[in-house]
Amino acid sequence: MDWLTDSGLDLPSCRSLPARHAVVIGAGLGGLAAAIRLGARGYRVTVLEKLAAPGGRASVFRQDGFTFDAGPTILTAPFLLEELWRLCGRSMTDDVTLKAVSPFYRIRFHDGTSFDYTGDPDAMRAEVARLSPGDVAGYERFMRLSETTCRIGFEQLGDVPFGSLGDMARIAPDLVRLGGHRSVHAVVSKFIKDPRLRIVFSFHPLLIGGNPFTASAIYTLIPYLERRWGVHFAMGGTGQVVGGLANLIEGQGSSIRYNSEVARILMADGRAHGIRLASGETITADIVVSNADSAWTYRKLLPAASRRRWTDRKLDRSRYSMSLFVWYFGTDRRYEDVQHHTILLGPRYRDLLRDIFKRKVLAEDFSLYLHRPTASDPSLAPPGCDAFYVLSPVPNLIGETDWRTAAEPYRRAIAAHLSATVLPELERHVISSRLMTPLDFQDRLLAWQGCAFGLEPVLTQSAWFRPHNRSEDVAGLYLVGAGTHPGAGVPGVLSSAKVLDRVVPHAAALV
Repeated sequence: MDWLTDSGLDLPSCRSLPARHAVVIGAGLGGLAAAIRLGARGYRVTVLEKLAAPGGRASVFRQDGFTFDAGPTILTAPFLLEELWRLCGRSMTDDVTLKAVSPFYRIRFHDGTSFDYTGDPDAMRAEVARLSPGDVAGYERFMRLSETTCRIGFEQLGDVPFGSLGDMARIAPDLVRLGGHRSVHAVVSKFIKDPRLRIVFSFHPLLIGGNPFTASAIYTLIPYLERRWGVHFAMGGTGQVVGGLANLIEGQGSSIRYNSEVARILMADGRAHGIRLASGETITADIVVSNADSAWTYRKLLPAASRRRWTDRKLDRSRYSMSLFVWYFGTDRRYEDVQHHTILLGPRYRDLLRDIFKRKVLAEDFSLYLHRPTASDPSLAPPGCDAFYVLSPVPNLIGETDWRTAAEPYRRAIAAHLSATVLPELERHVISSRLMTPLDFQDRLLAWQGCAFGLEPVLTQSAWFRPHNRSEDVAGLYLVGAGTHPGAGVPGVLSSAKVLDRVVPHAAALV
């Protein structure tokens, strides 16, 4: 399939911009991709970013000679990025070098055993057989289901808008057939019996803010998506991708303004016609696209009187993703035995997730994702050093944890665990350190209740039930990013921008 041709875009329009103006709120990956696509559709675009640099959750921290990607580190479905460069007559390889990572993840169980998760079918069968020979046939059946689910849920529907209940009704038979009404863990358990392997093949919703025990089984598409397109790392860090996208926008004749927080979306006759910045400056526009958190967009940027569906009451009753505690650190030595991506599982799985998602209490135990980008790109740290971040899923701010006092003890507990497992004598070797807590997601990234991924990806908050890419409440307002269809994760966020090709009129149509 030619993804670019299927978008129906006119490449020469990348170089010819009439006066129709679009404002994009937020320079996260969704906002940057949206700006490029709008530029290709004939709009002059102004991107407004609260922070001092682009990226949002994908921004970059640099300190003490180390480079730390703030958020997304796992790049899959790279064709979605390549397409953005092609829209502007460029090649992504001119600006970004992607390196395939293998294994995708090393999953370390609490007892010290591990599973190397790769895209090689033969190697995966051997890993499954090593832990549970009786599950090999079930694993292969599961992967066939994952392939079918990926082809329908991602390739066919990932960039299709769900603007009506009829759109949802048309896919209902496929959802039922694929088990979308069940949870990821429940569907995996139909095929696989070993409790460790059930974790291996059900953890993926956590990458997009979901609980494997409640997330719709449509997300069983992720294992096949990873197998088909691989797991990649951008040399120089994800910030290289962000910087390349920002340059494409400027090359189209559009602009990005930093340190420019949007305080309000301006309305006239029920239609968005611009924004007001926190500074008081107003900017008029023919359309407004929000890459801000969807709940934040509706609750903070729009007047209550303009909202019929996404009222405060409905947003209060919605279910939100977990948040994250992230410790970025650099060491004065290298840990060559540690893979690029490591998942360290704690002693509990289901009960820990219940604490995080339902009870919203900070447990004493944890499961961790450890990112060591210098395994692939040593230039991200001084010579002889390693850069890391370790991420722990934690409750969002609807819980009662006071992160002003809890952050440092929690960091010390994580450091002690890493030192006792995969990073011996870690405390002696840390020479650079930085924290991000749910408070940072709320205050720095303007994420509602400090949620790292917006609305929780359950069936009743997916597709038509999610905030629409074309706002149901306000004409001329469009949404991209994790909080709208199809959801969180880099492929989801980039696909949300691709939906705009179907719902935003070409600039020439507004003349």
